[in-house]
Amino acid sequence: MSAIAFAGQCGCGGIQRIVSASSRRLSVHPALRKGVKTAAVLTGVPVVSGARTSPVGIFARHSYHQQGRGRDRRGFSVMGSAGVNMSSDLFSNENPEAFADLNHPGYALASDPVTHAGGWLAHRAAQEPVDGVRPHCWVRDEVADYLTRFDYAALPIGRPPRILVLYGSLRPSSFSRKMAYEFARLLDVLGCDVRVYNPQGLPPRDPELENEIKVRELRALTLWSDGHVWVSPEMHGTITGVFKNQIDWIPLNTGSVRPTQGRTALVAQVNGGSQSFNAVNALRLLARWMRMPCCTNQSSVAKAWTEFDDAGRMKESDFRDRAVDCAEEFAKFTAVMTPVAGDLTNRYSERKEKLKNEGKLLTQAEKEQRKAEERMKALQQQSVAATDKK
Repeated sequence: MSAIAFAGQCGCGGIQRIVSASSRRLSVHPALRKGVKTAAVLTGVPVVSGARTSPVGIFARHSYHQQGRGRDRRGFSVMGSAGVNMSSDLFSNENPEAFADLNHPGYALASDPVTHAGGWLAHRAAQEPVDGVRPHCWVRDEVADYLTRFDYAALPIGRPPRILVLYGSLRPSSFSRKMAYEFARLLDVLGCDVRVYNPQGLPPRDPELENEIKVRELRALTLWSDGHVWVSPEMHGTITGVFKNQIDWIPLNTGSVRPTQGRTALVAQVNGGSQSFNAVNALRLLARWMRMPCCTNQSSVAKAWTEFDDAGRMKESDFRDRAVDCAEEFAKFTAVMTPVAGDLTNRYSERKEKLKNEGKLLTQAEKEQRKAEERMKALQQQSVAATDKK
């Protein structure tokens, strides 16, 4: 079994020490040079040089900000929505492999203006160069070098964690959207495959509307994901209707598949006034009901209107530091949980049910119908037996 190495920069000569988690023996790695700010790297393979010393690999500095048309650091094709095929089938789970493809047109800086589908990289629009000048980004310029990051390819997960980000407001100046975008940017830097869902155009929950493109997109994103980031404003002491509507559209089970079971969750809220935890508590309750293990950390931003600048970016504060803590912990949590989620959710009762029902998990309505049919069959058998006795 490969040991996980904890690498921390020493203060002298840029020497990096590596402590093997299996042997606990200390060895020296001379790869880092002076001036490297990387505080720690957590990886399951030989340690990769710090971001400023090596331009290659998952830790290549700033390469994820090479946006617009072209490719980002994970090979995503980043594009606008103009001229892109926005058919409903493309934004459904009809073809899971195509939906997971890194060249999917959903990886765009803006949603389609008609259907509102896609635009999964909307959080990167604020980082686009203006007149050839790249704007300041606190995630990239102040925090990135101090984050603990994985070489996911060497870990059991084998690829970047897939993260779906949901937020709970439709206002153009929504603080929950701004907060969600900050989480998306942080998770980008942490090497995750991040998709932000735009709730604009999602109809109110109605079974007759299941084939609407925004419904199909949300459900496909849920199946695609390894974990969710949920950000809601607190409204009248709880989450907003916009956010709850998204959750209501996600089924607890579809046949033998439970779309949310075993996926991780990170919860956060923004407040118009003093700090409260009603929304995050409500989100945790939803996650538990949907069989999603929650990250232990959470974020609640008080007086959100004072915490963001005119560009929609978080100002330096304890609230911002907490957001970084949450994102960092969540990336690790999801990377660790995803490979074992199937084992953790492999339940005796469900295996038994599948054996009885040709590999299918029944909905509650189907179970009640099955029980009613069995009762009717038993009554008929009793009636036949009574007739035979006569």
